[in-house]
Amino acid sequence: MPRVRKGAARTQARKRILRAARGYYGSGHKSKYKADYALIRAAVYQFRDRRRLKRDMRRLWITRLTAACRMRGARYSQFINGLKLSGIALNRKMLSQIAIEDPKAFDQIMAAAMKATRVRAAARGSKAAKVTSEKTSQSLAKSRQPMPQTPRASVPQPA
Repeated sequence: MPRVRKGAARTQARKRILRAARGYYGSGHKSKYKADYALIRAAVYQFRDRRRLKRDMRRLWITRLTAACRMRGARYSQFINGLKLSGIALNRKMLSQIAIEDPKAFDQIMAAAMKATRVRAAARGSKAAKVTSEKTSQSLAKSRQPMPQTPRASVPQPA
């Protein structure tokens, strides 16, 4: 029986690899072997960065929530603990969106969470419950007042 050579299959495989590597730098889009290696590396980075993106977004939401909590005189950890105690099941993404787009609703969520924290602390009989409740009520009163608008420095316009 005669020996079978790849022929058209080899050409199709090479075209498929080079088509996938279109736009890569240097010989990464010309040479089959370099393109093959570049595609493998790209897939590895893609796999890794899909997970990294989720991590980075969660960090961003937590940072936003921390800032919103500090504006209202509470700590992020207290807020999250209060949410769990009060049975509010909103994820960090939704909470950060609410904090940005609807501060009054976030104030209500914050009040419910801090109330649950105070109730829990009072049940344990700690002194921190009284201090926390006073601070929270004062800071919530402050957060309801509109923030003063600072005038922006005027930028000279070109003549």
